[in-house]
Amino acid sequence: MSGHSKWAQIKHKKSQVDAKKGKVFSKIAKEITVAARLGGGDLTGNPRLRTAIEKAKDVNMPHDNIKRAVMKGTGELPGVSYEESIYEGYGPGGAALLVEVLTDNRNRTGSEVRHIMSKNGGNLGEAGCVAWMFTQRGYILVEKTKIDEDAIMTIALDAGAEDMRNDPKEDNYEIITAPEDMNKVKASVEASGIPISLAEITMLPKSYIALDEKSAEQMMRLMDALEDHEDVQNVYTNFDISDEVMAKIAT
Repeated sequence: MSGHSKWAQIKHKKSQVDAKKGKVFSKIAKEITVAARLGGGDLTGNPRLRTAIEKAKDVNMPHDNIKRAVMKGTGELPGVSYEESIYEGYGPGGAALLVEVLTDNRNRTGSEVRHIMSKNGGNLGEAGCVAWMFTQRGYILVEKTKIDEDAIMTIALDAGAEDMRNDPKEDNYEIITAPEDMNKVKASVEASGIPISLAEITMLPKSYIALDEKSAEQMMRLMDALEDHEDVQNVYTNFDISDEVMAKIAT
């Protein structure tokens, strides 16, 4: 599992599976509600809401659910007031963790996140202890079989992307953008007839920490436990698991 790409793909596939169980809908509905509350219900002037609704459509969330979530955010329907919070800490092997939550009870959620961390070989740290290790960026994945490197690089950079990565070990090109440019670059790629595997605003690590087999196994359990929590929206980390180690713990 080199860098960011494979973990992003694993998370994306997991969200598709969870959507079939209805588990992911409530998390996306929270994000839509908060985005609408902060920036209004107009998609053209609210990129956060536009991104959240695109994510909802990606997992086939019913239109009525999306509409209700927006109306709760704009105040047209009554709803719970959610608070954004970020928890920082370390996982097995010293890998950094950023945990984004939306909650109606910060004390309860904080206690539960702390319990999950300690139970799975991690520990919470002080605010700011690992945030400096990450930078917020737009992140787009395109399968290498769909287009050659020079062509996708030209499309992406002309549309305003900051960088494009081609790791020989990976199956996807990684396109990096400023957060505010992600939707514009995504639209340009799609307008060229190239399908996109994944597009999201994420926190990219500035460097990575390699994990051995034991730490990798613990880390995967910790990530699953955190992402299964109903208030956790996103988990970002800087671990790196080799393909050899991943093959061992996946069997």
